[in-house]
Amino acid sequence: MLVSMILYHAAWDAVFIAGMEWEWYHGTGAFIWQQSICWTFIILSGFCLPLGRHPVRRGIEVFGARLLVTAVTVIFMPENRVVFGVLTLLGSCMILTGLLNRLLRKVPPVVGLLGSILLFWLTRWVSDGMIGIKGIFFLPLPQLLYKGLGMSFLGFTESGFMSTDYFPMLPWYFLFLAGYFVCRICQRMGFRGRWWTWNIPPFGWMGRHSLVIYLLHQPVLYLLTV
Repeated sequence: MLVSMILYHAAWDAVFIAGMEWEWYHGTGAFIWQQSICWTFIILSGFCLPLGRHPVRRGIEVFGARLLVTAVTVIFMPENRVVFGVLTLLGSCMILTGLLNRLLRKVPPVVGLLGSILLFWLTRWVSDGMIGIKGIFFLPLPQLLYKGLGMSFLGFTESGFMSTDYFPMLPWYFLFLAGYFVCRICQRMGFRGRWWTWNIPPFGWMGRHSLVIYLLHQPVLYLLTV
């Protein structure tokens, strides 16, 4: 996943910074590639939360890294600034889930998984001003919700808001929770130990240092591109 993310960002820099002509990158194939990275990243982060300790502290660290990314992009690349990117989402999800962990553990994992999937699809189009399931029904949401930066963080995107990387809490927190409950199901089924700790160097090393790699790979790619 990290390798795929680095390759995708290298392609983005080549197209949008270096000005390379690549029609495919503007189409459906590149969109699916980008979404596959994001979905996998979010689900795996939720899956890993029950396996670790101190999720709130870890979430604060990730959220702090988000502040660094935002500051760097606002100062050096304001036209491509990142305000509520994936690190903001993951840090917030870790903090919130860590705080709610005792309550969430009382929810039957299968019920939690199905509920998370349903809520994800119901809130999938919140940023477009509606709630519902595409092709079945949609309900418009009050426009008063779509005012202020804080509401954009939640998913109610205000007019004029811009972020190159944008992952609000709605609907993505429910995808994170889906990963959380998948792990809980696996634990209930007795799948413990080596099946999720297989280590394939150098990918194991990359996994252990994923946050540092995420923070450093874009500046390196940028310097190689300009």
